[in-house]
Amino acid sequence: MDGANNSLVSEFLFLGLTNSWEIQLFLFVSSSTFYVASMMGNSLIILTVTCDPHLHSPMYFLLANLSFIDMGVSSVTSPKMIYDLFRTHKVISFGGCIAQIFFIHVIGGVEMVLLIAMAFDRYVAICKPLHYLTIMSPQVCVFFIVAAWMIGLIHSIVQLAFVVKLPFCGPNVLDTFYCDLPRFIKLACIDTYQLESMITANSGFISVGSFFILIISYIIIILTVRKQSSAGSSKALSTLSAHITVVVLFFGPLIFVYTWPSPSVPLDKFLAIFDAVLTPLLNPVIYTFRNQEMKVAMRRVCRQLVSYRKIS
Repeated sequence: MDGANNSLVSEFLFLGLTNSWEIQLFLFVSSSTFYVASMMGNSLIILTVTCDPHLHSPMYFLLANLSFIDMGVSSVTSPKMIYDLFRTHKVISFGGCIAQIFFIHVIGGVEMVLLIAMAFDRYVAICKPLHYLTIMSPQVCVFFIVAAWMIGLIHSIVQLAFVVKLPFCGPNVLDTFYCDLPRFIKLACIDTYQLESMITANSGFISVGSFFILIISYIIIILTVRKQSSAGSSKALSTLSAHITVVVLFFGPLIFVYTWPSPSVPLDKFLAIFDAVLTPLLNPVIYTFRNQEMKVAMRRVCRQLVSYRKIS
């Protein structure tokens, strides 16, 4: 068997998260709540940044794009997981599985680059404030977004190029709730050890490399902030703490999954739920509560929306 066209497997079966009805009910309510809250919170950030002229700056432009990506993170796996919770036969087509893997890696790649761009934005704002608007011009901001999507697409296509033609002739059970690339490869009818190592090394290297670049960047920024006045440093540290928290929340599960030799299935599933459901919700919460300017702008936009509804 040389390719996917000769594969006998047309769909894959998920074992899901649990067989306990009580836990399924809890997961259904909590996941649905978190998903709706995540979509609303990130949508509100995008709306606020778009409508409020006070937020038309590089930092908020990048934040709005991060919120858009977080909506994608939530939507790739969460709706399917919620829909499958009470189903006995949890299946996904071969094409659907490939599409899910593709979007997971595209969105993951884009978010990594966006977080690096946001770190660079804070570095320029704090370390080179007089040149901030020159360096972080609209053209540079657009370049960051285009580069993020290009890198995300290339990363995902390279991963799938080695996987999409694998032969699948028998086993089709995935002990998870979404199409996870490492587990997906193990179902192939050929020895995939080298391919698994290559994909793990690729994703692991990108995750760990990006994480260390960000940590080093923020250390340099914090050292610079400590030399400034107490009033300015307090506001800068508040912003930086939000950025660092988001970086740790995003990269923590990724690094653990791709560098740990064989994480237990329950832990693997918990990290997957955390990444798919909680992280996209925590990002807007962290950026909102840590940023007085964003909170004021959100209240202003909400008042405008209420006034508009009363007029109409």
